[in-house]
Amino acid sequence: MARRDNDIWWRIAWRNLWRNRRRTIITASALSFGFVAAVLMMALMDGMLEEVVSNGTRVITGQVQIHADDYRPDQSLHATMGGREGLDVAGLLAAAESVEGVTGAAPRLYGGGLVSSGEETVGAVLVGMDPGREEGVSRFGSAMREGRMPGPGEIAIGATMAETTGIGPGEEVVLVASAADGSTGNELYTVSGIFQLGLGGFDNSYALLDLGSLQDLMAMDRARIHEVAIAVEHTDAADEVAEGVAAAVAGVSEGLLVEPWSVFHEQLYFMISMAGAMNAMIAMLIFGMAIFGVANTMLLATFERRREFAVARAVGTSARDIGRIVVYEGLLLGLVALAAGAVLAVPVVVYFHEFPVDLSGFVGTYSVVGSAVRPVLSAEYSWDGPLVAAVALVFTGILSALFPMWRAVRVPPADALAGR
Repeated sequence: MARRDNDIWWRIAWRNLWRNRRRTIITASALSFGFVAAVLMMALMDGMLEEVVSNGTRVITGQVQIHADDYRPDQSLHATMGGREGLDVAGLLAAAESVEGVTGAAPRLYGGGLVSSGEETVGAVLVGMDPGREEGVSRFGSAMREGRMPGPGEIAIGATMAETTGIGPGEEVVLVASAADGSTGNELYTVSGIFQLGLGGFDNSYALLDLGSLQDLMAMDRARIHEVAIAVEHTDAADEVAEGVAAAVAGVSEGLLVEPWSVFHEQLYFMISMAGAMNAMIAMLIFGMAIFGVANTMLLATFERRREFAVARAVGTSARDIGRIVVYEGLLLGLVALAAGAVLAVPVVVYFHEFPVDLSGFVGTYSVVGSAVRPVLSAEYSWDGPLVAAVALVFTGILSALFPMWRAVRVPPADALAGR
């Protein structure tokens, strides 16, 4: 019986909602467009953040890294995985790649040195890598402006470094670096290529070598590396993948530390977290402003029905039931607007995802916390943004009805019937 009585109030609220169709359609349309705007703005924000994370982690670092537990933050030359004896590099890579979600793993060795050509000498961060594996983890291979990735006895340098030293592919440079045994490595290398990532920190100071070549220069055994950079299928799953990798490589060697990008890219993670909070604020601001407009409309509708409410009160309807009708109207208005907004939002977001708007004619590429961001408006699919906007829209309908409800239940039946 109680359920049947409750259904009556829902039916009455639905009927009242469509008494003035034009007003209801206009109000619902305003809420629907607010929903579409909120969803699109958050999707575009997510697209920009995905661009930041992708460029910040896919340039060189990867989304997950394996180091010796004493490697960071000092990044000592001697802090290789497995200590001075090293470890089974092939076994480590195989274990990491066996984890679901991992799309690539690349070993790295780091050093510092001087690159000399003629009278020009510049300092460089030396990176020893496996060119074949790097293709699946970093963008160095695709960023080659001239030439190719280095092989044994070769070196690839950044575009800014190439301009400073005046060297190009096919020319020879002298490379001097500190070795692990305390000596100084000194060798002649042929420039195989010049890369350009668009980030000054890489283009003016990084030099790439074949992993074995740098190990020879630094007097290190083939079993010694500083890092394994890992690429994952989805950047937002990096924490989960890191846990799986840690479990998989635990048996390869002791003292291995596996970290996701949220740990070794602290500034980037902080910015992403702040932007996520801003997405929720965007929805709240849009619908917060909408509350006043919808409340005004519902207040007018409530005022028009003062005599109707008075008659209902006079025949025994409780103030609670009168208020319930008004709140149900607000809730139904929000649900109608949500349904219409969802129908509009889906194709809009899909369009901006499939056909990003390129603003490069107006704004150039810029750098944020070491990550290049292209001036491209691209929407990223996400459940979080639409869910936040949907909840905010429904609550807008409910909150907008609270003040009209309060006014409706406070109408004295005698005064309303008397026209006072």
